[in-house]
Amino acid sequence: MPDSVLWLLARHDGYPAIANLRAEAHKRGIDSSRIVFAWSRPNAEYLGLYRHADLFLDTWPNNAHTTASDAWAGCPLLTLRGETFASRVAASLPTAIGLPELIADSVAAYEEKAIALARNSTERRRLRAFLAGPARSSTLFDTARTTAALEAAYLMMADQYRRRVREPFRVQPAP
Repeated sequence: MPDSVLWLLARHDGYPAIANLRAEAHKRGIDSSRIVFAWSRPNAEYLGLYRHADLFLDTWPNNAHTTASDAWAGCPLLTLRGETFASRVAASLPTAIGLPELIADSVAAYEEKAIALARNSTERRRLRAFLAGPARSSTLFDTARTTAALEAAYLMMADQYRRRVREPFRVQPAP
């Protein structure tokens, strides 16, 4: 998008990827100042940065994992469902938060959604408002329910071990 910037995390100003990315942008006729680097900082400040970003575009095939979890501190995340563990984590987050429309099942769908969201400030505002409000009551943010569900799963595993059986079960926080 012509007015967009690419915002990336970097450890320090001398990080080798910075010069490489700026040079590649220049080669492709893109103003390298549109690549913005956020330096390492304390966690609370780092999470606060997400409130200033419009959209987190997840990468593939090495999707975000912990960083995808961090983004929900205030930024909608668009991801491509994949086969890797990290891509499954990234896709599970919008599901848990109640925004499954932010999961694409193909590269074409991902690109289409990214462009549509970039062009629609009203939809981006709606997503941010959802993150700041109703999403906070989702299972993603309910540590007590998630902990209880995990404890129940451990009890089921221990019971199966004692009975010498393996039965599938679903770990699901109670409503």
